[in-house]
Amino acid sequence: MRHTVVITDGEQRAALALTRAYGRAGHAVIVCGHRRDAIAKASRYCTAARLVPDPLRFPDDFLSGIERISRETGADTLIPVADSSLLAVLGAKDRLSHVVVPFPPLADFKRISDKGLLLSTAPQVGIRVPTQVVLSTREALSNLEVPELPIVLKPVRSVAQDGVGGGLKVGVSYARDAAELDRRLGDYPAAAYPILLQQRVVGSGVGIFLLVWDGELRAVFAHRRLREKPPSGGVSVYCESIAPPAELVARSRALLDRFAWRGVAMVEYKMEARTGTPYLMEINGRFWGSLQLAIDAGVDFPNLLLALSHGQSPAPITEYRIGVRNRWWWGDVDHLLARFMKSDEELALPPDRISRWSALGQFLRRRRGDHNEILRSDDPKPFFRETLNWVRGR
Repeated sequence: MRHTVVITDGEQRAALALTRAYGRAGHAVIVCGHRRDAIAKASRYCTAARLVPDPLRFPDDFLSGIERISRETGADTLIPVADSSLLAVLGAKDRLSHVVVPFPPLADFKRISDKGLLLSTAPQVGIRVPTQVVLSTREALSNLEVPELPIVLKPVRSVAQDGVGGGLKVGVSYARDAAELDRRLGDYPAAAYPILLQQRVVGSGVGIFLLVWDGELRAVFAHRRLREKPPSGGVSVYCESIAPPAELVARSRALLDRFAWRGVAMVEYKMEARTGTPYLMEINGRFWGSLQLAIDAGVDFPNLLLALSHGQSPAPITEYRIGVRNRWWWGDVDHLLARFMKSDEELALPPDRISRWSALGQFLRRRRGDHNEILRSDDPKPFFRETLNWVRGR
């Protein structure tokens, strides 16, 4: 069956991976984005590219644009990629009843995206979480017993409402001492609260990726982060497929069940370097930035989800190639530049960090099995567009 799929947020790597997966499977792909130079729009697998308002700043206008485009193109499926797009779309499913949106209701998405609720629920299924306290306002700090410094400052939601109909992204930061904690808290707008003040777990990042549909586990994948942007911890720029740890998969599945989850999800852990204990960081109830690695390793999450959402029953995928590595080239360049242009203190690097020169050696090293995530021989234009954007500082 050939589908027409609308994909939002063409600026993002996940949107490019989705575009390629659906296009290679023979589906028509309509890529939307708020920038004309969005990388997914440059893909040979993009049937049509459309410009829409930024869902973070103008969610109502974005929604109107998506509704119009999906009707004009006769689309039968809509895949929102970014949190802001999902919040807008899931909050107005009545306006999009003509397309399948293969994600849970808005209330379920908000619950699993609430880091405070998530980290209070995880211990119920045997998952370790960092020591933390919840700071409701900046002024409440004086009444709290703060975990041992250095600590992580983590807003409970990645998208906060700005009070005028739009939203703003709020991210993670670090504080080494009380003075820096006060400065970091001052940098957050009031809408970012509540904020978790969390024990910092030092170790490698591991992702458990699951597709649950109608109570059944339909796909499993796992990867290990080798480098991130920023270097202290963030999005993966170099990662490797690993065998799925059975116990961690079982507990991750149990946690998703607590939230009655239906769809794709990335469950992110830090493996504490000293003990090897996995600590839960967060769950992303959407397609993730390193999606291309799962596809390259043999787990085609996009087409599995598409088939399931249209009533088909593809065979579950629980086996895939181990040791496949993907490198997001320009993200990896940013990682290296940060190591040389900023001090370890500015980057909030953990005590076990490698030296700058070791980082350079790792950057230059080439291994059999490595893939360039964006540059593909059958679809090179997205890489050239991304390169131009990077040079321009966009």
